[in-house]
Amino acid sequence: MNDKASILKKIPEQGILPLYFDKDETVSLEVLKALYAAGIRMVEYTNRGEAALQNFKKMVALRNAEMPDLLLGIGTIKNKDMASTYIAAGADFIICPGLVEEVAEIADQHDMLWIPGCMTPSEIIKAENMGAKMIKLFPGDMLGPGFMAAIKALFPNLLFMPTGGVSLDKDNIESWFKAGVCAVGMGSKLVSKTLLQEKNYPKIQEMAQKAIQVVNEVKG
Repeated sequence: MNDKASILKKIPEQGILPLYFDKDETVSLEVLKALYAAGIRMVEYTNRGEAALQNFKKMVALRNAEMPDLLLGIGTIKNKDMASTYIAAGADFIICPGLVEEVAEIADQHDMLWIPGCMTPSEIIKAENMGAKMIKLFPGDMLGPGFMAAIKALFPNLLFMPTGGVSLDKDNIESWFKAGVCAVGMGSKLVSKTLLQEKNYPKIQEMAQKAIQVVNEVKG
C-alpha cells in the first residue's frame, strides 16, 4: 500500500483517473488489463452493485500478481462500513460522492487518502478543515471550469479533480486544467456502457491511450 503523500503526487502526474464498474467479474478484470496496457497506473473502481466487492477483491489479486505498480482506489463510498470493508479488501485510496465524515474518520485511522466529493465552497471549506488534501468536484458537468476558476484562489493548498461529464474532447480537458485542476476523473466518457457490453477491450485501451495523450498535451 502506498502512503497518502505518494498517491497525492501520482494522481497529478497521471492527470487522469479512469473510473468504472461492471457486474461481470471477467469484464472488470479485462478492463483493468486494458487500462494498464494503455499506460494507466491508477484506477478507481466504483462501488455500484452487489458484485462490486467480490470483483474488487479479484482485481486486487490480479494487481498483486501482474501489476505491482498499479494503484487501485474504490469510489462511491458512502459510510464507514463500506470504507472498512474495502480497506480490508486492499483499496489504496477512497473516493466519496459527497462529504462523509465517518468515512474520513475510518480512512484517517488507517492513514489512507480519502477524497470527498464537493460542489459548494462551504463543503470544500469543511472538507479542508477535516484534513482533506484533494477534492472531487462533483458533478463536474454541472459545476464547470468556471466554478473551478472562481474558487481556486480561495484554496491554494488543495488539489482538485472534476468527475462527471469530463469528455475526451481536448478543449473540454484543457478548460479544466486552465481553471486549475490537477487531474480529471473520467468514467462513461472513457469506459462507456457500450464498450463494456461489447467487451471491446482493444477500444478501451485505445481510448485510454488517447486520454493520456490529450492530458499530457494539455499539461504541456
